[in-house]
Amino acid sequence: MLYLLDANMLIDAKRDYYPIHRIPEFWSWLAYLGEQGRLKVPQEVYEKVTDAKDDDLANWLKNHKDALVLDEDADPQMVDFVITRGYAADLTDDELEKLNEDPFLIAYALTEIAQRCVVTTERSKPSKERANRHIPDVCDDLGVCCLHIFRYRDTPGLIEALDFRTDWNSRST
Repeated sequence: MLYLLDANMLIDAKRDYYPIHRIPEFWSWLAYLGEQGRLKVPQEVYEKVTDAKDDDLANWLKNHKDALVLDEDADPQMVDFVITRGYAADLTDDELEKLNEDPFLIAYALTEIAQRCVVTTERSKPSKERANRHIPDVCDDLGVCCLHIFRYRDTPGLIEALDFRTDWNSRST
């Protein structure tokens, strides 16, 4: 399975759970998984995080670009499919802008639906409509695997699925 990371997963992990300077093992683990081809960041997510501001997350991501950035371009037809079927066929320009990189992230997962999974910290909110829909709900409607970083509603998250632990580099793989 290839895990595709949403920007908020990286941002929330850095801000709330795994500050880069306090828990560098988490960030080394992500880089290692990127090198192994098990985890990637789509180009659009990379740009959102690195263009937003010059902070330690942006710098970390720039330093690990070769290992982490997904080396493919989004299929425009797949992105359009995600927008029209996952959000709404008649979104306004303002609504399209609000979607940011989310349709691209989901489109990359759709290209190899059985082998790819989106990872986000967004939570399901089925009552949201149009451009306000959350990634887990769009993924669910389109049949795309979607995980939270942590266990959510009895579903293992990325941390559990890939067995992160602070002693990860002392285990044989």
